[in-house]
Amino acid sequence: MLYLDGFVGLAVFCLWLYCLLDVLTTDDDACRNLPRLVWLIFVVLAPLAGSIVWLVAGRPTGVAPPTKALPYARRSPEFPEYDRPGRFSSEDPEADAEFLRRCRERAEQQRRQGRGQDG
Repeated sequence: MLYLDGFVGLAVFCLWLYCLLDVLTTDDDACRNLPRLVWLIFVVLAPLAGSIVWLVAGRPTGVAPPTKALPYARRSPEFPEYDRPGRFSSEDPEADAEFLRRCRERAEQQRRQGRGQDG
């Protein structure tokens, strides 16, 4: 039984240490439900309960909140070169298709005009 108690204590310590470092490295704006300082105090004073509650209710989700660099909410494609500030991704595939169709028509018209001037 002594081994089991030591293992549980080690597991709680590792969980507490992970959550403590996670709270310390999380941005202030990314914490959910409470300010980061309150989460830090809660995790330090109640190691097991604070760590579990941090993981469930305080840790940032996979979606990053708007920051000062990107203050608008948008969907970005899966390519990192499109994830720069000021770069927008399309929301409407039909509008994309219409835009590309108009570009092709204009390019063809310019080709016809170029051939007509040369010949």
